[in-house]
Amino acid sequence: MSDHPVAPDAVVPVAAHEPPYYAVVFTSVRTEESDGYGETGERMEELVRGVPGFLGMDHARTPGGLSITVGYFKDEAALQQWRSDAEHRAAQRRGRAEWYERYTLHVAKVERSHGYERGPGYERGLGYERSQGDQHGRV
Repeated sequence: MSDHPVAPDAVVPVAAHEPPYYAVVFTSVRTEESDGYGETGERMEELVRGVPGFLGMDHARTPGGLSITVGYFKDEAALQQWRSDAEHRAAQRRGRAEWYERYTLHVAKVERSHGYERGPGYERGLGYERSQGDQHGRV
């Protein structure tokens, strides 16, 4: 993460991690039904943060209603623990029954990872920036 403070409501992507690790990409289109969706989402986020090896999550939603959530996991054991969580499985069943018109799930092994962060003062022409390279120092 960053070496300088970030506002609590700031939009910050999950930091680059040392590969290999796994990315789970959940892309969905919702139904009109929303009863219980927000509460269940908050509970799932609370649960997944308790999984050893969970690295973080990014989420975005387009104005047209396409939602993309990417969860990052250190290894297959962490991913399997999340997949087999009983509350998570119940939420999946409810999602198929009530909340999702359609979805896709992709699981990928990340072999390269890097990030970039514009540093404080950059906009004033001081030129500070910070990059995180992959395990070979490449960006």
